[in-house]
Amino acid sequence: MNAKRKFSLLSIISLILILALVGCGAANTASTDTAASTNSAATETAPAADTNTTEAGDAEEPAAEADATEYPLTIKTALGEAVLEKKPERIVTIQWGNQDVALALGVVPDGFSAANFGVSEEDNGLLPWTKAKLDELGATTPNVFQDTDGLDFEAISDANPDVILAAYSGITQEDYDTLSEIAPVVAYPTSPWTTKWREQIQLTAEGMGMKAEGEQLITDTENLISEKFDAYPQLKDKKIAWVNFSADDLSKLHIYTPVDTRVSFLEEMGLTYPESITSLITDPTSYSLELSAENAQALNDVDIIVGYGDDALYEALKADPLIGKIPAIERGSVAFIAADTPLVAAGTPTPLSIAYTIDDYMTLLGAAADKVQ
Repeated sequence: MNAKRKFSLLSIISLILILALVGCGAANTASTDTAASTNSAATETAPAADTNTTEAGDAEEPAAEADATEYPLTIKTALGEAVLEKKPERIVTIQWGNQDVALALGVVPDGFSAANFGVSEEDNGLLPWTKAKLDELGATTPNVFQDTDGLDFEAISDANPDVILAAYSGITQEDYDTLSEIAPVVAYPTSPWTTKWREQIQLTAEGMGMKAEGEQLITDTENLISEKFDAYPQLKDKKIAWVNFSADDLSKLHIYTPVDTRVSFLEEMGLTYPESITSLITDPTSYSLELSAENAQALNDVDIIVGYGDDALYEALKADPLIGKIPAIERGSVAFIAADTPLVAAGTPTPLSIAYTIDDYMTLLGAAADKVQ
């Protein structure tokens, strides 16, 4: 993602895993005409109400309800109002994960941003769950914006969208105003890079004229999360913190706050942040805070530490005279996500990434919980 929050994320991750995850330039050579025909074909072969976890027949009633949506429709966001005169036919999504919501609803966007970090299939900007869903929908030549140096307004315009979906993004007011000259823009509800997966589905589905199908997708995803979490009773009521360390500089550490979607995803599973951390948060809108190693005792009440890292980092942490005294570090109740796995890009959840990675995620967290005494 461009300079906004994802570059901030990459900056943090750069400190941590020698964290070189960078992001978002020019449109893919696939023509928008091809993408448009792919979209139509995919919608015909996979009904819009068909999600990863719902049979097509199950969504017939919500689909009928969605068809009754009254237009013009106004969607309020933090950056302005998107006014849709009719149900959009051509959909464009930008920045992180918004295409996954459209795909989970059975619609191939007429253009969307490349994934800018994590495991990408064949360096084509597609994360594995996105690629799998595109294949399922028969979309072999998606129109992917290679916008690593900033939004590619020309490519977005060339896709001729009826609506631009950016519910989870870091676009600025200037970006929003420019995009609004192309089509109505559904931006984030409150602040950049803090839209939770439910809100992302709600806003994206509403912007597509598929509100009822979006509600069904939320229900299906909630049921999946609950089912998987229930299989790990050792995780119940555990205190957790997402902490990023850098082996190159152990004098400080970075903690994601509950505003961050990675943390909110963990909290909705029943895990909690201890007061020793939440009491340090002075800006309720900030998704991270930095602590010096001298204040590492703020993590003493944490049962499980989650973060980006590997075994080498963990060994460095154990050997550190300050960080090594954190109880979770001492006992090994640490769930580090390696840079070369899909999980590294699934921490910021979408309905597709949740379904694709939740088994691995639960296994990782469960193993850490087993070490809590």
